Amino acid sequence: MGPGIVWRWGWVVTATRPDRWNFTPPLPLRSAPFLHWPVELRATGAHLIRTWSPQTPRVFMLGVAFLVWRWLMPSMESAAQLSPGWLAATLSRNLVLITIVAGGTHLWLYRFEGQGTALRYDSRPFPKNKRVFLFRDQVRDNVFLSVVSGVVVWTFAECLILHLAATGRISTYEMGEHPVWFVVVVVLIPWWSVLFFSAHHRLLHTEFLYRRVHSWHHRNTNVGPWSGLAMHPVEHVVLFSDVVLLLLVPFHPVHLYFMLLHHGLGAPLSHTGYDALTFGPLRIRVGDFHHQLHHRLVECNYGGVESPVDEMLGTFHDGTPEADARMRDRRRAGAASSSG
Repeated sequence: MGPGIVWRWGWVVTATRPDRWNFTPPLPLRSAPFLHWPVELRATGAHLIRTWSPQTPRVFMLGVAFLVWRWLMPSMESAAQLSPGWLAATLSRNLVLITIVAGGTHLWLYRFEGQGTALRYDSRPFPKNKRVFLFRDQVRDNVFLSVVSGVVVWTFAECLILHLAATGRISTYEMGEHPVWFVVVVVLIPWWSVLFFSAHHRLLHTEFLYRRVHSWHHRNTNVGPWSGLAMHPVEHVVLFSDVVLLLLVPFHPVHLYFMLLHHGLGAPLSHTGYDALTFGPLRIRVGDFHHQLHHRLVECNYGGVESPVDEMLGTFHDGTPEADARMRDRRRAGAASSSG
């Protein structure tokens, strides 16, 4: 196999883009098939199988949600009282989870260089001695914001919902009471999360909010696991506020944890900067080249591939030079209209 070519899950793909990327997944990127009309049932089925396969972050987060519910969740009797004990225990547990996932992934990929630059999108080192970052270091900046603000807001959202449920202000049910509804909500949570994210993310790119809030996250033009939750505290509040859905519909605690983990652990995993983690023959799908393009180019890919937002706005970037050209044309048209 020639230079710049790798074998990836049965695909032969170009691994080197000298002008921009060290590695790219198969291009062009495509949005989820169920977003297109007429809906292709076979393609949609293949998409669902792929995104719910065991080696995906989605299934990993669902597994952690079950683990937390079964062994690490405070009792409803405790949650009915806002006592320091269970609040501190919840905060500690979330700190451990993000340290294991974000910290462990960072150590494997960047400290130990466990797979070198294989499958890494952007092989540039993380900046140091840059005044734009806290402590003049991207990684330290990212860890501080993720832990001091991100985990605190994550824990607050969790404790608020649990307290409201424990005091009977919102509806929950026991495992086995509504099995069909349980599965339906589990399947819908990833789509709800990406839709909510897409909407508020586009708003964060308006000039006022971008300058004052979202620009903190975009200091990271090249991302690593700790970059996922490295953002302004206001953005943390907005990010985790998708739990508002649980104020409106009956839910099981697994739904709460699955929803929260989409950000608490999903953001670090989608920002690894790598397409997959490799351990011998085992490959665990992480990273998100669609979102990596957003960090590099800013004015595209505001949602995810399962969100219709970018295609509605004409901001979907599929990673190809043709998409670069369309983006340049859009920028010129915007500049011309604003000057006119």
